[in-house]
Amino acid sequence: MSEAGVIHDIGYQRYDGPRLGRFAMQQALYVHGLRAAYGLGRSAKAKIFPWLVFGIMLLVAVIVAAVRSTIGEVIFTYTQFADQMSFLIIFFVAIVAPQLVSRDLRSGTLPLYFSRPLRAADYVAAKYAALVSAIWLLLGVPQFIMFLGAAFTTKTGFKGVWNEILDLVPGWGYSLLWAVMFAGIGLLIASFTGKQAFAAGGIVAVFLMTAPIVGVLASLPSTTANSLAGLASPMTLIAGINQWISGAEGTGLDLGRFGPVYAIEAVCLIASCLLLLLARYRKVASL
Repeated sequence: MSEAGVIHDIGYQRYDGPRLGRFAMQQALYVHGLRAAYGLGRSAKAKIFPWLVFGIMLLVAVIVAAVRSTIGEVIFTYTQFADQMSFLIIFFVAIVAPQLVSRDLRSGTLPLYFSRPLRAADYVAAKYAALVSAIWLLLGVPQFIMFLGAAFTTKTGFKGVWNEILDLVPGWGYSLLWAVMFAGIGLLIASFTGKQAFAAGGIVAVFLMTAPIVGVLASLPSTTANSLAGLASPMTLIAGINQWISGAEGTGLDLGRFGPVYAIEAVCLIASCLLLLLARYRKVASL
């Protein structure tokens, strides 16, 4: 007798466990993205660049802390540390952002993500939060080392430690501003190509090619153009906000009365990047 059409019981069972939902998927994407940013769980080759950058920044922080503890000289403050490390942050974002989003485009895993209850907004939020956290840790941990070097060698006791905390917290806030700005721009550029080399080159180009524009505008014989020159580059935009809020010197910018304009542009730029990212992945999800 033919056995065609016979169904054999090979032990498959229905899943009766808890269904964790969208939040759990967001959390898993976030943790995976943060680990991938530093090459954790990946090959040794993937760990080289992020940990090299992290090691250089830690070394600088240790040197600053050592000088502060021995001779009492402040090489640069917590906010100035972020400004001084700006080029390392650019190259870190140029390497990490394509790893977070371009690899998904190239490998074709996005349709698998969006075949589940995961929405485009969930994907964007998880990837953005992962890159923001990675950049903030890149700056925040060395700043904390600088704080330890100052706090344990202060000569004014608890008052000195408290003053260092009051300096550190705004420094961490300033680092967060760098993180949210650079993460938004980096992910947006990387989301348009599945080739990591092209994405990395585009990110570096956007950040570095805008810097000369600031110099050109600052050299014009117009006070208004000089004051608004910093709006042309993300790096000087962030420095302008710091100067407007804290009155920091040494930024090379003359904001005049246009300090609030810098803050408004920063908010609009970050919001625009997130909205364009959302539109980009809603389009991908609908394919």
